[in-house]
Amino acid sequence: MADETLEEGVRLRDVVIKWISLVARLILGGSLLIAGLLKIPDLAKSVTAVKAYELPLPAALITVIGYLLPIFEIVLGAVIIAGLFTRWTAALGGLVMIVFIAGIASAWIRGLSIDCGCYTGGGLLLPGQKTKYLQDILRDVGFLICAVWVVVWPKSRFAVDDWIAGATPTPEEA
Repeated sequence: MADETLEEGVRLRDVVIKWISLVARLILGGSLLIAGLLKIPDLAKSVTAVKAYELPLPAALITVIGYLLPIFEIVLGAVIIAGLFTRWTAALGGLVMIVFIAGIASAWIRGLSIDCGCYTGGGLLLPGQKTKYLQDILRDVGFLICAVWVVVWPKSRFAVDDWIAGATPTPEEA
């Protein structure tokens, strides 16, 4: 009797973890997908946003980053949402968040007055406009937490990984 109760508790925990992993996957992947899709209509603004960070990189590389970042975000976000190579894509998504956090923190520390360009055109702010560095960093830390969760618990509901592996949900998981 105690063994059955313990087994049911473990099964319930596993089901809850899979649902939380799905939510974390959707939040992380959705944030990347949306950020990329918002930049695609005007890639020149994406380049402007990257330039605003005043990174010590060649201008040609800044331009390439500005043009490719939205495409990378869209592809990575879609793959995370789909649950394909879940642990690896979530780890890559987490690394991207660390880079974004470092970039925003660097701009803040160096006294730049820019919009991060995450979900907007980005670039230099006009006089009187306020930066949102703390909010942007905290948002990206939240996405990083989602990435870490999915790396630790990659098995989630509705993942292509499970479909490829031939896994079918039990009635308790459905």
